[in-house]
Amino acid sequence: MVAVSETPPAKPSLWSQALRAPEFSSLIILVIVLAAFAFGDSKFLSPLNVSNMIAFLPELGIIALGMTLLLTAGEFDLSVGAVFALAPVSVMLLAQNADFSLGAALLVGLAICVVIGAINGILVTKVGISSFLVTLSMLLIVRGAALYVTQGFPLKAWDRPGPLVTLLAGSFDWGPFRLYTSLWWFIVLTLLAIYILDYAKLGNWISAIGSNRSAAIARGVPADRVKIWLFILTSILAGLAGMISAFRISAASPVAGTGYELEVIAMVVVGGTALTGGRGTILGTLVGVLMLRAIRNGIVLIGVPGLAYNIFVGAIILAMLVLHAALQKNKARA
Repeated sequence: MVAVSETPPAKPSLWSQALRAPEFSSLIILVIVLAAFAFGDSKFLSPLNVSNMIAFLPELGIIALGMTLLLTAGEFDLSVGAVFALAPVSVMLLAQNADFSLGAALLVGLAICVVIGAINGILVTKVGISSFLVTLSMLLIVRGAALYVTQGFPLKAWDRPGPLVTLLAGSFDWGPFRLYTSLWWFIVLTLLAIYILDYAKLGNWISAIGSNRSAAIARGVPADRVKIWLFILTSILAGLAGMISAFRISAASPVAGTGYELEVIAMVVVGGTALTGGRGTILGTLVGVLMLRAIRNGIVLIGVPGLAYNIFVGAIILAMLVLHAALQKNKARA
């Protein structure tokens, strides 16, 4: 009898792997969006307009990093927009009306974020309530608290410069561009999130929990503890983003961040992170952040009414979901 050796399947090339990656379809749509707006208005890629886009990008981007990790673990947080408002409101009240130093006020603001995130995480993991219901309720509580302590009015502008203000919201010129220090925060946090999700053992735990929580627990993964800390991290990042925004515009509003929770989830999902958990991509989230900020800026610049923004976002999300579903089917067949 002649033994017949089986030829091992050929390893996919780097190009074919890139084509199947969820970030690739997101990147293609980003290039199309940028090209369309640049063709529609020559001012879109001007230094002034690019500076305006980059000024707003880090604030939502920082929240999106935490949401990416949380979604990869199979959960999400609808209270981030409200936390975005409450954290700077608390800091401003303590620093302006309670004679707290700015540093102490910032620490108290972050501590409030920790408490909110911990409550969310404990209720989801220990009590067993879905993250949708828990964080939706927390959204109402936190937003109501911000409105109550301010009586619904924005707090007066912060007019005392200092090293902490410069660290959070300072600005500088880079060639023809006007940039803010928040961009460095976003870059550093993005690199840290990439390390956690793609290279650290914690990233393997997060993906395993989102894919199959029971199997992850059976392999010794502390699923509940990981989820609680992810809720805390997401809340802290939302509060930090709110503080950066408040110092940048020199005011804190109790209604700031309204709707941010859905916009952030859209950025993450458009980038290729699975809404059902188990698959996350920080690079894809970066693409999603760039895409949605470009759309918000571009449709206004070319004369489309700002109220039509949601139409564009909804259409792009649907297109991305179709592309991602097709890529996954092709990957499964391959």
